[in-house]
Amino acid sequence: MSEVGSNITSIPKKPGGYQFYRDVLGSPKYIVAPMVDQSELAWRRLSRRYGAQLIYTPMINAKMFVDANNKTYRNANFDLISGEEGDPTTDRPLIVQFCANDPEQLLISAKVVEKHCDAVDLNLGCPQDIAKRGRYGSFLQDDWDLIYKLINILHVNLSIPVTAKFRVFPTIEKTVEYAKMLERAGAQIITCHGRLREQRGQNTGLADWDKIRAVKQAVSVPVFANGNILYQADIDACLKATGADGVMSAEGQLYNPALFAGIEHPLDSPAYDSDAQMLVRHPRHVDLALEYLEIVKDLKTTTSVSGIKGHLFKILRPGLVKEQDLREKLGKVRISPKNMKECLQAYVDVCNEMKERMEPDAKAAEGTTLKDLITVEPITGIKVMPHWLAQPYFRPSAEQKKAYAAAQATLAPPAEDVTPTPAPAASAPTNPKRPLDESPEGTEDTKRARLAPEALVPSIPVLAS
Repeated sequence: MSEVGSNITSIPKKPGGYQFYRDVLGSPKYIVAPMVDQSELAWRRLSRRYGAQLIYTPMINAKMFVDANNKTYRNANFDLISGEEGDPTTDRPLIVQFCANDPEQLLISAKVVEKHCDAVDLNLGCPQDIAKRGRYGSFLQDDWDLIYKLINILHVNLSIPVTAKFRVFPTIEKTVEYAKMLERAGAQIITCHGRLREQRGQNTGLADWDKIRAVKQAVSVPVFANGNILYQADIDACLKATGADGVMSAEGQLYNPALFAGIEHPLDSPAYDSDAQMLVRHPRHVDLALEYLEIVKDLKTTTSVSGIKGHLFKILRPGLVKEQDLREKLGKVRISPKNMKECLQAYVDVCNEMKERMEPDAKAAEGTTLKDLITVEPITGIKVMPHWLAQPYFRPSAEQKKAYAAAQATLAPPAEDVTPTPAPAASAPTNPKRPLDESPEGTEDTKRARLAPEALVPSIPVLAS
């Protein structure tokens, strides 16, 4: 790894760093992450209604977007024809994210959207196999020379700032040096996702906020923290633990687009856990789904069929877990991309049926505060809201599953001794009956002892609401 570009080339006059963060973006603290097929225009519109202050587009592949003749890909990823994406009155502040491994392709692609966004972001964090095959995202993180060139060419040639989003390395020291290199290259905001490249899917695990804090202390540009954000209390905890300028959420916000709603309400306020406040940040998931579908119908910009279905499965998850037939029904909906808006009624029908099924449970719970209806998921320790409300979902890690299984094994009754007993001799007397005052092993008292609270699963930190 060579030392690259310690001196930054002269650049066009444009706001950068904290001036850009304050004067252009409006000092955002609550940010929606770039998500493939999921942070599209319709979702951005919904998210802004519920407190999101800055949103990134889904990742765009510069290698494909650079081809002006590939109008299908361009329009599907950033529709300039309809004029709604990047609209100054309805879709800002907005950062457009690209993945790339060719500086020239990246610059040409960025020039196309330059006048329709507030900054261009370089994806250095995608950990998926497709990124490995295409050599982009987190699979560039060992080629610091190339990364420097990718960022710097935008820094020098665009009229708007360039930003970067990356994943951490195994050590704090290398993570910090990497972040400092991104800053030297010209990144005006750095988003640090506190997970390693290997932490994905079933191995997602927890993000390392200590590394994010170290990055924040080492650079002079704004830093956004990404990872471990499920509830509003996590946002507050993350800002305090990392010192970051803003918190970015991906999956947490996908499952509950109202994650940032009412966040100005103090966490320590007595009214924070009132039903009224709880419903602000955890509305009924069906209402959110129907609102999203209404936005999709009203836009001139086309929303991908896969994106719509993906959103509905995530938003409605608490209800779909209970109503398995509706999950199957939702999965079987087939919509033609050519007549998508006319076909959306099939999704609306599933949502309305879900609404009817959720209503009796919600009515039955009337008179009990929502706070008292919250339970805890036994494997992850995550709080679970009533199933008719929007809420996050966190995949149990392999370690959590293993720990839970081990703890459950300690609760199981010991295996019975099945060694055959030799038959008594014909002349031997039969065994006398057990006296009535003698308690056999395995009575209810013994079972209660095995199920005593102190024998339950070891506590796992709860990401509180």
